[in-house]
Amino acid sequence: MGKLLSEMTVDELWELFPIILSEHKEYWNDWYVEEKKRIKAFLTIENTRFSHIGSTAIRGIWAKPIVDILLEIPETVSMEKVKTTLTNNGYICMSESTNRKSFNRGYTSEGFAEKVFHLHLRYRGDNNELYFRDYLNENSDIAKEYEELKLSLWKKHEHNRDAYTDAKSEFVEKYTMVAKEEYSNCYA
Repeated sequence: MGKLLSEMTVDELWELFPIILSEHKEYWNDWYVEEKKRIKAFLTIENTRFSHIGSTAIRGIWAKPIVDILLEIPETVSMEKVKTTLTNNGYICMSESTNRKSFNRGYTSEGFAEKVFHLHLRYRGDNNELYFRDYLNENSDIAKEYEELKLSLWKKHEHNRDAYTDAKSEFVEKYTMVAKEEYSNCYA
């Protein structure tokens, strides 16, 4: 039997879980809807907002086949309490800071499961990803630029997720700011 995920080094994890890009699949949204329903069944907190974010939520572009979910909770709710509930229901906490926690589901000691999710837990209003998603969905030329950037970085950073993400950050930040101006902070 191999190592447990918790025993692996970052390099071993990146080797087991490389960057993989795929043509856009319509069923990614179905996966989001199913997972949202599953989470709502065990996470009974009022005034939460679920959103499908990341490249799987941008129509027509290549993406990692990992569905990103943004879960915004009221500031009156303890993130630690939500963390406990999520981890008791199949999510693994991957990173955390005072006001942000990231989880995944679908990572196994043999590699990716059929359905893989990243869940981003935030307080209500910490949601720049919504602006970026909507701007790219409304501006297919910018979405294609983003796709080209991702494809150019794929093999170069196939086994280094941080470098892949960092190399996209300037583009993401630029168009998030453009979108926030255009949409007048509609998700605040």
